[in-house]
This record gives sequence, C-alpha cells and structure tokens, in this order.
Amino acid sequence: MSQSEHDLEREFANYKQSPQFEYLNPNMTLSEFKGIFWWEWGHRQLGRTIGLVWFVGFVFFWLTKKIPPGWWGRLFSLGILGGLQGAIGWWMVASGLTGRMTSVASYRLATHLGLAFIILGLIAWFAFQLGRPQAQLLQARRLSEKRLTHLGTVMIGLVFVQILLGALTAGIDAGLAFPTWPSMNGQFLPSESFDFTPLWRNFFENPALVQFNHRMVAYLVFFIGLYSAWRARSSAHQSTRQAFAMMGAMIVVQLLLGITTALDLVHYWWLGSIHQLGAVVTWVLVIRARHMARFPMVRSIREGRA
Repeated sequence: MSQSEHDLEREFANYKQSPQFEYLNPNMTLSEFKGIFWWEWGHRQLGRTIGLVWFVGFVFFWLTKKIPPGWWGRLFSLGILGGLQGAIGWWMVASGLTGRMTSVASYRLATHLGLAFIILGLIAWFAFQLGRPQAQLLQARRLSEKRLTHLGTVMIGLVFVQILLGALTAGIDAGLAFPTWPSMNGQFLPSESFDFTPLWRNFFENPALVQFNHRMVAYLVFFIGLYSAWRARSSAHQSTRQAFAMMGAMIVVQLLLGITTALDLVHYWWLGSIHQLGAVVTWVLVIRARHMARFPMVRSIREGRA
C-alpha cells in the first residue's frame, strides 16, 4: 500500500467519527470518500497557492520599490484579509464536525463567502485604480457623476446582501424545498416562514423565509440595476454608459440563472455552480460600473465637453 493510500485510509477513519458520516453517509466506501476528500484538499491547496502568490508578489514589488506611493498599506491589507479568510475557513469547516451537525453552519458559510467577495471587490477596485495613471484619475474625479455613483453604491450594497442570502440559502439547502417559480410551492410567502422561535432564527435558519428573502432581494437588484443602466444612458461618457449596460445585461442573465436553478437544481446540481459564478461576474461588473461613474474615462476632447 502506498503512503498516499495509507493517508487516505487514516483520513477516512477520522471522517467516520464525524456526525455527517454517522447520520448521512454510514455506508460510504473509501472510493466514495475520495470524491469529497479531493475537492476539499484541492480547495485548501488553492487557498494556500493564492496566499503564496500574494506573498511572493508583494515582497518582490516591495523590495524592488515598485509599489506606488500610498499603496503599501492597501496591498498589504489584502494579505491580512487572505489570512483571516483561511482562519474563517477552518472555523467554518469545524462547525460541521461537532454535535449533531452534518454540514457546516450556514452563518459561518455566509461569513466565509462574504469575506471572499470583499477581498475580490477590493482586488477589482484596486486593479481599476492602478490600471490608470494617478494624474488621469485626479482629473477624472472632477467629472464624477454623483447620481450614478450613488446608484452604484446602492447596487454594491444590494448585491452583497444578495450574496450573503445566497450563502444562507445554499447552507441550509433552502432552494431544494421550493422548486417552483414565480410562486413558492403555490404561495407568495410560504405559510411556514415564521415557524421558528425566537423570531430572528427564521431570517437565517428557516428555509422558507431565507429563500423568500433571497428572491425578493433578487427582484430589487434586478429593478434597481436596470434603472441604473437606464439612467446611465444619459451619461456624457461612453465608457460609463457601456459599463452600466454590461452590468444591467449580466443582472438579467443572473436572474434567469437563478430562476432556472430554483426549478431544476434537484436534477442539474451544476446549475448552482454556474449561478455562483454568475454572482462573481455580476459583483465585478457592479464595482466596475461604480468606478466608471466615480472616475469617468474621457476618450476624446469632444466627449469630455459633451
């Protein structure tokens, strides 16, 4: 027996002590265990690789004095947040290994995913900032479109809340309980939405209310996103108009993906992954749209005077 096979058997023996094995997978074989093991192992190795890439890159640019003035703290903070994300990841996984828990706690899952999107959002914003000369950004800031910037801020807040609700939905498999649309098993608001006590638990643990809230915020994102794209049509800057149009188009796609996922998740589990990827694209496009509103990109003298 190879060392790797011996290690896998040891990990499988440890898994057999967990509530998930006892209550959900008592008949799981070593071969079946390998499937979930390699997904988890790959996830951890990817996280470590990302941390290593950040560390090597940061140290290299620091030692070669290529970090722009004022950027040391911001770039260093990404590493700190990355380390915190790793700690939260372990905190999340540990929640599924105690008591009668058969999966990770939805609160911790939402925290882990939320921080991941915060890090992604900061990386995207920093990339947009560093992608243009400082002098150009200072000039562009004078042309800032306040109304569109405010709408962009609202969209960032709404999309972030929706991402957290999506994590809660996935964490308690709320989507599987209501595979219908536009109603939820024939009702607008399911009758069991407030069955849990105390009342606040329903907003985080009740599949009916969690799924309902996820849908309602999706509609808010949809309507306010399309309104923002419509308002951006009057922008004097083509790049801003295009950024908001792309955001609006992606929001439509994401809503359709969400509906399709709700209807067919039982049969096509991979739809959930595509829907999650759509959230990543939507998040970056919303941030890009706000950045364009805050720092318009003037492509010609004529456009700047328009």
